[in-house]
Amino acid sequence: MKMMSQTDYRRQPALLERAQGRIVGIGRIDESAVLDAYRRWAPVYDYTFGLVARQGRRHSVEVINQSRGRVLEVGVGTGLSLPDYKKQLEVVGIDLSPEMLEKARERVAGERLDHVTGLHEMDAGDLKFPDGSFDTVVAMFVMTVVPEPEVVMRELSRVTKPGGEVMLVNHFSQREGVRGWVERRMAPFADKIGWRSVFDISRVQVCDDLELVERKALRPLGLFTMLRFAKSDGVRRQVAAE
Repeated sequence: MKMMSQTDYRRQPALLERAQGRIVGIGRIDESAVLDAYRRWAPVYDYTFGLVARQGRRHSVEVINQSRGRVLEVGVGTGLSLPDYKKQLEVVGIDLSPEMLEKARERVAGERLDHVTGLHEMDAGDLKFPDGSFDTVVAMFVMTVVPEPEVVMRELSRVTKPGGEVMLVNHFSQREGVRGWVERRMAPFADKIGWRSVFDISRVQVCDDLELVERKALRPLGLFTMLRFAKSDGVRRQVAAE
């Protein structure tokens, strides 16, 4: 049997999608494309995509507010979610875009969000936190943006405490129907719009120590999905689906 190299391992999800005929063309995204896209989006983000994603974002924070301890929000953007976290939580945010972070810091100062203890310019694929630093790690509308989502998932898991949770809110593509057709047609333009329209859920199911415990379609129209993963602590759980 031929051994798989590290490069082949990282490429496996995309190769698998092609082999199964799930996608027709896939856009590539690199860090410079992400920065360019969000530099353009920063002035209008709150009034465009921020509105589309509002219900999914609020639902996710409501779930997190039932927990305790330290929360890391990866891809905090302009900080739209920060006022919704309960004050008993300690919230830290990171983002790659300095323009987005500037607006998040203005929000924290203007609304006196004392529970937000740090906002850092940082690559989600190279988090500068020790292992097990956070009780909950959440990445909302991030995984279709980052160049290597598998690497990011492993970093999210690494900085989560055993028994803690990793939560994703994301768009996952579908193969059939009008939506699938539109997603495939948009795929070659990923570097221009700043996110992948074709993105299979297998790209985020790469960590052996993360157990999927809930999967839920979110409003509007089920365009986004919330996934909750429990960091292994030796206890098995059942998946809740709606």
